[in-house]
Amino acid sequence: MNRRVFLTTLTGSLLAAPLAAEAQQTGKPARIGRLSPSLPETDAPLLDAFRKGLHELGWIEGQTFTIEDRFAEGKPDRLPKLAADLVRQRVDVILAGSHPSALAAKDATVTIPVVMVTTADPVAGGLVANFARPAGNLTGVTGLGQVLSAKRLEVLKGAVPRLSHVAVLTNPASAYTGPFLKEREGIARELGLQLRVLEADAPERLKTAFAVMARERARALMVLTDIMFITHRRAIVKLAARHRLPAVYGEREYVNDGGLMCYGANLEDMYRRAAFYVDRILKGARPSDLPIEQPTKFDLVINLKTAKALGLTIPPSLLQRADQVIE
Repeated sequence: MNRRVFLTTLTGSLLAAPLAAEAQQTGKPARIGRLSPSLPETDAPLLDAFRKGLHELGWIEGQTFTIEDRFAEGKPDRLPKLAADLVRQRVDVILAGSHPSALAAKDATVTIPVVMVTTADPVAGGLVANFARPAGNLTGVTGLGQVLSAKRLEVLKGAVPRLSHVAVLTNPASAYTGPFLKEREGIARELGLQLRVLEADAPERLKTAFAVMARERARALMVLTDIMFITHRRAIVKLAARHRLPAVYGEREYVNDGGLMCYGANLEDMYRRAAFYVDRILKGARPSDLPIEQPTKFDLVINLKTAKALGLTIPPSLLQRADQVIE
């Protein structure tokens, strides 16, 4: 899909963005509600990228916009209540990070525009009707994270010689698990891998999942995207190191905390693009007229210190493809 964005100036009644219109007419700073599933410290780089995107478009924090933060702190069941609170606060637009956040915002309001940043498929996940004309009050950017699972396994296979058995850590409650399970047989066949899917739907079940990996002699690990996993990523990274499992992740945070490698859409770039959507909506565009974008920037990050600890030599060809190498 091309990164085309149709810009529409509203005339008449602004049904999709009444609060945004009111803010613009009165000259008050626009109020942006930030709905995040993460901890504040995890979210900070993404929110900074969003702020930078707004500043590049001429917005000044404190003068022309303010941000109301709501963090679920790794507990997705808190998102509906937080979304409802933002609606009560009458924010002009909601910036929803992750599929569960976007879903909570959608359930909370049909009038306040919602700009989502998610790596799940928003169509398959029931958030919007289609990419070109989302309909309703949601639009934004998607990384289509589940589509990248095959690419992550390919990268992992390139790092581990003669790799055949890979454990895949999933949370059955995650929006990313179902699409992967549908595609796993084709992915395994294409890459010549045996994939063992293991579930952990709570932090206390992570050790059990890794014990099964050890018992079944998995040679490597892929961790699917999940809010709970990201929140407890340090524990996952330590368990992978303890069991000497080379692992690939979808998010950079794992590698920053000692994980071996990650491959995925550049989330900071996606949040800068989200600023474009917020800008257009606050200036009168309807979410339904703003097609959903897919990312154009992807990152492969490799931690050589971790590779050395695992006794793993990363092939030069793979290192040359990396966007960042941590030494």
